[in-house]
Amino acid sequence: MLCRRTTTLSTSTQQTRLFHLRTPNTPRLNNLSSTLSFTTVPTRVRATSTAVPLIFSRQFSYTPSALASTTTPDDLKASPLAPVDFAAIEQKWLKRWKENKAVEAQAGAVKAASAQELPAGEEPDKFYILSMFPYPSGNLHMGHVRVYAISDALARARRMMGFDVVHPMGWDAFGLPAENAAIERGIHPNEWTVKNIAVMKGQMEKILADFDWDRELRTCSPEYYRWTQYLFLKLHEAGLAYQKEAVVNWDPVDETVLANEQVDSEGKSWRSGAVVEKRKLRQWFFKITEYAEDLLQDLDRLQHWPERVKQMQRNWIGKSKGAEFDFKVNTSGSSGDIQVFTSRPDTVFGVQFLAVSVEHPILESVPVSHQQQLEEFKESLKKVNTSETEPGPEGVPTGLMADHPFLQGTKIPVYAVNYVVSDYGTGAVMGVPGHDERDFAFAKTQGIDVKYVVTPEPTEGGKAATEGGVLTGRGVLMGNNGEYSGLTSEAAAEAIVKKADGLGFGREKTSFRIRDWLLSRQRYWGAPIPMIHCQGCGPVPVPVEDLPVVLPMDVSFTGRGGSPLKQIDDWVKCSCPKCGGSAQRDSDTMDTFVDSSWYFLRYLDPHNTNIPFSHAKGTSGMPVDVYIGGIEHAILHLLYSRFLSKFAWKTGLYGRGPEVEDKAGKEPGRGEPFKVLLTQGMVQGRTFKDPVTGAFLKPDEVDLSDPANPIQKSTGLTPNQSYEKMSKSKYNGVDPEDMITSHGADATRLHVLYKAPPSEELEWDEQSIVGMQRFLAKVWKVVGNATQTGAGTGAFEPSMETMNKDERDLWRTLNHTVKELTTSFQSTYAFNTSIAFLIKLTNQLSTVTPSSSTTTTTSQPASKKAKKVQADVSPELYQHTAEALVKMLSPLAPAFGEECWETLQSRSSSTSSVKTPGTTPSVFSETWPSFHESALKEDKIVCGIQVNGKSRFNIEYDVSELPGDKAGQEAFLRDLVYKHERAQKWLLDDGGKVRDVKKMIVIKGGKLVSFVL
Repeated sequence: MLCRRTTTLSTSTQQTRLFHLRTPNTPRLNNLSSTLSFTTVPTRVRATSTAVPLIFSRQFSYTPSALASTTTPDDLKASPLAPVDFAAIEQKWLKRWKENKAVEAQAGAVKAASAQELPAGEEPDKFYILSMFPYPSGNLHMGHVRVYAISDALARARRMMGFDVVHPMGWDAFGLPAENAAIERGIHPNEWTVKNIAVMKGQMEKILADFDWDRELRTCSPEYYRWTQYLFLKLHEAGLAYQKEAVVNWDPVDETVLANEQVDSEGKSWRSGAVVEKRKLRQWFFKITEYAEDLLQDLDRLQHWPERVKQMQRNWIGKSKGAEFDFKVNTSGSSGDIQVFTSRPDTVFGVQFLAVSVEHPILESVPVSHQQQLEEFKESLKKVNTSETEPGPEGVPTGLMADHPFLQGTKIPVYAVNYVVSDYGTGAVMGVPGHDERDFAFAKTQGIDVKYVVTPEPTEGGKAATEGGVLTGRGVLMGNNGEYSGLTSEAAAEAIVKKADGLGFGREKTSFRIRDWLLSRQRYWGAPIPMIHCQGCGPVPVPVEDLPVVLPMDVSFTGRGGSPLKQIDDWVKCSCPKCGGSAQRDSDTMDTFVDSSWYFLRYLDPHNTNIPFSHAKGTSGMPVDVYIGGIEHAILHLLYSRFLSKFAWKTGLYGRGPEVEDKAGKEPGRGEPFKVLLTQGMVQGRTFKDPVTGAFLKPDEVDLSDPANPIQKSTGLTPNQSYEKMSKSKYNGVDPEDMITSHGADATRLHVLYKAPPSEELEWDEQSIVGMQRFLAKVWKVVGNATQTGAGTGAFEPSMETMNKDERDLWRTLNHTVKELTTSFQSTYAFNTSIAFLIKLTNQLSTVTPSSSTTTTTSQPASKKAKKVQADVSPELYQHTAEALVKMLSPLAPAFGEECWETLQSRSSSTSSVKTPGTTPSVFSETWPSFHESALKEDKIVCGIQVNGKSRFNIEYDVSELPGDKAGQEAFLRDLVYKHERAQKWLLDDGGKVRDVKKMIVIKGGKLVSFVL
């Protein structure tokens, strides 16, 4: 097939590109004038537990009004339909879908009303598909196309399977980029955001994504963040929102807080150029650590999440079981304790120093002789580290000494270090350099001789098995551990903790790596924190009836002086809700992760003006059945979403409680928000680099006339090639709109889904999109042939007993394809394999001819190459297979699928009559095809023959001929094998006698036979 593109297609309203796929012998079709007519009719569909008896389906008709004079009768014989015009097809169906949105919204409202009236316990047969909502940057990229193609295909297929599908879309609309735009371009963040949303919404339409736009939300709308503030108040009421001091990046010139990305590689402010400092501010936190155990344990409930994502969350939560010991420190005239947590109590006899954070309260007792050195060290830590690598361990002695609790009379020095933080554990750790890599590295900087107390295996003289390095593994305690010498690490740890507990200076302890969620942001474009600060009453919640605390729109953006909210006196100054006195609003806004950690609940009840979502809708709608997004959100977004969802579930905002849900087998349960997590891989672009300088090359700097052998134009050299994450700086980005304009949305979607499994990286190759266009053109030809069968569109009742061989082969391929796509849309999501099955089915349909088809080729002149003889199949089977093919293809290529379906239905009743335009139901109102298990069984088996473990040849036999007993199978197969012409080489000697066979093994029910000679 050759791909030709002209630039003229005339309709009554527009001109667009025509993609004309033709064979080498088909003359070019220059113009195609088309009449487009649309009608909306009510169509009754199958009943489901929640289906509305009457729905309004999209109807569409397409009538060619003229063909170019260069088109010959032979062209029409090759295909009874006009050539494929992807652009026109997509435009027609986009228009039809848009015209029907109002009618569909009305039908949806009826359905929602009926769902509310269901008796308690009778949940609708819903299916909630959700792709992570985007930040409205202004342009979709190919990663967006990939995730939305996946979710849209799933949603369309699940509707055809009879589910009440929820497939919403919204906008993660708060964030720093909008505020930066306000500073740089003088445009208000709200205006910038709204404009970007409009652009991206139009782009989503162009990729044929069918979202529930009646559920649309944007997090920057007061109607949304009112309820974000409401959830904050609920968390505060539960004691899970609190204030404490935390470190921020501080620009001393602009007097403002900076995000990490606003600090350059030299540790300077992106705007003022000042050296950025670390400074403590009083900020709001969510106590996510209160849910640490639940968040960890319930990962085991997530059976349909990628294991690597669950492991990333386990590591982030970081549960450690160990012990806490008290080390007594004698200071001037008094004494205090330093508590340390360790996961290795068996190494306590190897403690050589204590390491504390620079904020540890014990440092208030540092001797005068060490105070200056300590202060200088603290100042050095205020500088922001912008290196990609973590700094090495650093610290200074404090002059303080601690008593070793197990070794009386032994004094241990205390160091202030950079690798212990105040909000992790107790802010202090035991320094055991012999058995901890970080402690070992620090000990080397301080000139400390390393002591070993555990050896991997017993040795004479109590020496460590290996010295000069770090022995991190557990083993046997050496002879320098007092009464515990010779015990295993496990036994010693238990005995040591027991003794410490009995003497009052130690205890068992469980620690978590996860820290509480810092949500305060000293910026404007975010949800205001609904708290009021009163000198007399302290922090006071804003009354629920006063929500939302609305962001003022009349603000100026300079990038200096902290958040613009602080500068607006009439907004900041207010009355205390508790005492009525003068007070001030909290001028911080919330981390945007708060907005995106509960939006999936709001989608279920987006127009509720009384509460965030009703208990009934939250309970029936949760969990999300399939959640689709990038692996980069594997930790924070998913962890925070789990936390807020569990909080809502535990406090009764939705759910029926653990007893009822566990008994009902609700999966995953316990407030987990996402049942299936589908993490799609990144889309990577073809990247070229100068082989000498390593500089990235622009596309116009590379000669791609031979795509397989690119040449750098300026040097004539072959550039280095790789596939890397798409980036402007690498000149390897691809604009989705360019792809759609050049190749059509249907073909682009198919290419994205076919190129790689969803979870793997996708290497973008524009050249191969043409293959998808050719595939669609072949489907179009099959549809054309089906319209000529005269078979009608009634139910097809298969009977394999009456089928000939070719019909059985086609019927079997169809059923295998239906099974594969059904499984893919229900569980595996292997769309690349699904499309391969559709291509195989299309190819097989292209090699058969309906026996009563009016399309013939007998009068065609003989070609130079002999054509393959085409088998005859019944017109009913051909029609049924073509219809099933179109149904299965439609979720993946929706506009093309609609066009094919209408063509099939409007023309297939006879070859001479065409149904009235606008009377054909949408393909998406049709029932998904079903498969017959009996049809999956093969007529013949191709059996592989192995000799001494190596494959040598194959034999073929009818399934019905294989005996049922083992001995009979061996005899039958042995006879076939020895009759095969290649048996002479592998199983017979030079004299034609059978070689000695030690063993003959029949495997897989006769699909493999192995001979051991």
